[in-house]
Amino acid sequence: MGQGGGGAGNGAAGFTGFIPLILMFVIFYFLLIRPQQKKTKEHREMIASLKKGDRIVTSGGIYGRITGIDEATLTVEIADKVRVKIARGNVGARLQATSPEPVEKKP
Repeated sequence: MGQGGGGAGNGAAGFTGFIPLILMFVIFYFLLIRPQQKKTKEHREMIASLKKGDRIVTSGGIYGRITGIDEATLTVEIADKVRVKIARGNVGARLQATSPEPVEKKP
């Protein structure tokens, strides 16, 4: 019987209950989601800029030098005359830019 005038007050109280959820989402966005998106974008740019001669580390921890590039794969030399093909997405990091290797002379 006395509940007729309380309808407007419940709407405001319901919205106030969502404020902590909204604040949690904003905090998660700035602390987790946004940095991950930035890291993903930088990784995509690094993969797109790879070229022959670059030294890389794969996501599996294999070090090598790029000797061939295809649209989806890279040919990586991991030892003398040992070459493997890997997917572009498996490149973890680029170690250094292209530079000629010094030739070692054997006595």
